Amino acid sequence: MRVAIIPARGGSKRIPRKNIKDFCGQPMLAYPIQAAMRSGVVDKVVVSTDDPEIADIARHYGAETPFIRKAELADDFTGTTDVIRNAVAELQQQGWPLSACACIYATTPLLNGERIAAAYQILRSSKADYVFTAGSFSFPIQRALLQTPQGGVVPFDPASIMLRSQDLAETFHDAGQLYWATADTWLDTSKSVFGAGSRMLLLPAHLVQDIDTAEDWQRAELLYQLLQVPAQ
Repeated sequence: MRVAIIPARGGSKRIPRKNIKDFCGQPMLAYPIQAAMRSGVVDKVVVSTDDPEIADIARHYGAETPFIRKAELADDFTGTTDVIRNAVAELQQQGWPLSACACIYATTPLLNGERIAAAYQILRSSKADYVFTAGSFSFPIQRALLQTPQGGVVPFDPASIMLRSQDLAETFHDAGQLYWATADTWLDTSKSVFGAGSRMLLLPAHLVQDIDTAEDWQRAELLYQLLQVPAQ
């Protein structure tokens, strides 16, 4: 059984209740649920939450909430991997025959089913530990600058600051959307999402948007409206 697990706690600080806040006419949480259901590679969608209202909305849009997340896994310091590992263990204890599991963040309105399926196919064909969505940095990070306590400027990497962009290695970053792995891999604490055994599904820059501030939210809504992201 292939399952998408969406972590959605109730205690968002910077944007209160952002997991169920209205986004272009629907609760934010509805978008990843619908994308997973339409991907063609997910059998069930599970929302891991500590919040009864979020659980109700999740079920309304077709997800399941077979357990309530423990309070100690819903604070500001618990990592996503711990939350997914807990969810996998809970589902296995309930007899779910898990094979592959995708972690999909709740605030991913620009993610669609096509990319969920594409990442899963990479997992199948490459036998990678993890497959996750990623973007490339538009400017060479080797030429980043730091500000000194006195207000001056120093290069982050003095050896690279004068090199041409084309002479520097291309660098990438986690898109913060989607992570596929087998259930066994999620439970294996020796394997890292960002390790040599992982693979990336690279996304164009206009499909990568963190949503941590009000400005981020507005930009994401504008992108969504311009793109009208297909829900396949």
